[in-house]
Amino acid sequence: MADDSEHYEAPKRRDYMKYGGAIIGGSLLAGCSGNTDPASTSTDTNETTGSQTTAEDESYSVTMSPVGTVEFEEPPQSIFTVLVHHADMALALGYGDAINAMYTQEDFDKLYPIFLERLDGVSVDWSDLANSWNAGKETLYNLDSDIHLTDPAYVAAQMDSWDTADIEEVRENIGPWFGNTLSGQHREAPQPWADEYQYYTLWEIFEKVSKVFQEERRYQALSEIHSNLISTIQSNLPPQKERPRTAHVHIARTGLSDGIWAYSLNAPGFYRSSTRPLRANDAFPDLQRFQRIDRETLVAAEPDVILRTGSMGERGNWVEIENELKNDPVTQEIPAVENDRIHPQAIQYEGPILNLFQLEMAAKELYPEQFGEWPSYDGGLYPDFSPEEQLFNHQRVANIINGDL
Repeated sequence: MADDSEHYEAPKRRDYMKYGGAIIGGSLLAGCSGNTDPASTSTDTNETTGSQTTAEDESYSVTMSPVGTVEFEEPPQSIFTVLVHHADMALALGYGDAINAMYTQEDFDKLYPIFLERLDGVSVDWSDLANSWNAGKETLYNLDSDIHLTDPAYVAAQMDSWDTADIEEVRENIGPWFGNTLSGQHREAPQPWADEYQYYTLWEIFEKVSKVFQEERRYQALSEIHSNLISTIQSNLPPQKERPRTAHVHIARTGLSDGIWAYSLNAPGFYRSSTRPLRANDAFPDLQRFQRIDRETLVAAEPDVILRTGSMGERGNWVEIENELKNDPVTQEIPAVENDRIHPQAIQYEGPILNLFQLEMAAKELYPEQFGEWPSYDGGLYPDFSPEEQLFNHQRVANIINGDL
């Protein structure tokens, strides 16, 4: 990216936000280490949150790869995001309205209400957010965010408008970066992060984000629901040989002719956080991540169940794609199609809220005898399951997000 910093009067570093020491090994962009005498300020560790506070300024610090240790004096009030898993975390912690930017915000503004309709009192309006994909520095200066809840290594790897100097300038002049995205598929990080990049689960990232916003109690309450949901699912799974042969695919919204991609069900990374715990038999067991396939390859895999990601929301075209699979002379021979076991999934890069819903959804889609049947779906709202049919307590999740702990 061309250096356009001369067009701006760089704001002074925020008085309320400070940047702590670097990640082990001292990599670039991890933080601002400084030369402070460690004996000059007494430091206490909060055993509940794992954050550190100093007697001098009551600040707290949070550490996560690839950003290292970041120090705060108060929770951020304006939030720049790119991928929605970070935005979902902010929403879950009560900060949904603080988000000022997101990738394809118009899509997620339509997708999330499909699920949030089932959480009383929880809603979002992301329609007017800035589009953060490949946003230039001018956009970030104008937004003047307290925090960039985004992985700088991902930004450097995916956005050709950015280099490490730009990322460091934003950290110094506007606000810190704090996010982890390459854990989604355990992708290799670019330099200067490659040697020290650490992978986390979705809920490990969420825990660290909760510390940034001082909302550990909300995290702990939601994490308990998640743990109980996983336990409920895994303790009731049928024997391995009775589990369906499952194809997890994305089909272009314009139809089969424009592309089919097969995804691993059980690969590492949080992109599989709503399929891996279900332990189904993968119709494409040799895939590491994903691969484009044709109709004949899908037929040859003989899946008993097809989970189509990207099916929900305005751009999902769920009914049209389902009908095409049933009417196409090639794909209508697939067991999943013949037996009407084509089911929707929403997105791969989910945050904790969608993770709970998509785990419930997938459990019902794959194992109806154990968890209740997923009903016929028309592309609209998430089904209104009764409390007895729910695999996690929807009202409890709503209460937690709304601050009623």
